[in-house]
Amino acid sequence: MSNVKLFESKRIRSEWDTTAQKWFFAIVDVLAALTESQNPQVYWRVLKKRLLAEGNETVTNCNALKMISADGKKRVTDVADAEQLLRLIQSIPSPKAEPFKLWLARVGYERLEEIENPELSMERMQSLYEKKGYPKEWIDKRMRGIAVRQDLTDEWKNRGATTSLEYAILTNEIMQGAFDLKVDDYKLVKGLGRENLRDHMTDIELILTMLGEATTTKLHRDRDTKGFVPLKKDAKDGGAVAGRTRKDIEKQAGKPVVTSENFKELLGSRKKLKKT
Repeated sequence: MSNVKLFESKRIRSEWDTTAQKWFFAIVDVLAALTESQNPQVYWRVLKKRLLAEGNETVTNCNALKMISADGKKRVTDVADAEQLLRLIQSIPSPKAEPFKLWLARVGYERLEEIENPELSMERMQSLYEKKGYPKEWIDKRMRGIAVRQDLTDEWKNRGATTSLEYAILTNEIMQGAFDLKVDDYKLVKGLGRENLRDHMTDIELILTMLGEATTTKLHRDRDTKGFVPLKKDAKDGGAVAGRTRKDIEKQAGKPVVTSENFKELLGSRKKLKKT
């Protein structure tokens, strides 16, 4: 999926990578917007050469994608994801880049504060949800869910799951057991793209997710599980506990727990999510 974004009326080409699940941006377009260089291609070549000489790994790891150029033809273009782009911006000597640098410094300082005092991270996150217009009762459940998730991933890390792919597989086992849906399928039901699924769950969906993950954590500890394959079995069993609870709720309520309702409308107009 491709797109064009604007920065102070400057055209910045971007491409959504469905495999990596992230946006990539045309580096020359960003340089043109921040430096007002008459020849951003030459500017990028010079900057890239300097950064490579300094041993900058960001430049080495930048990708190249075919993007539509000014003449309407698709040409190979150097691109960077958001993290790589922010690193490159730090190397641009331009007044327009200064706000980004100040923001990066502020984010870095706050991150150091959160390492010393983890409660600050939760407080800032709660404040962010409040500013977005989420109901207080929902925020309380979301914050509790984050803590439950952290406990679970700590167990995975300590018991042999080491990669993001393994985390994703284990998460899908829990979600499949709890909702009969993998994460990507669940997002499709709710009409989501790159948005965080949990930020668009109803109260009961959040509670069932917590139940599946908390149960999985307990099984890991009670069984003293080690290794990816046994962890996967625990995840399946933990999700099944939440799944049985979901089915009981649906039987009593006479309607499904999983719905297409989400917070996208609320985030745009600050309306509250409809009750299920």
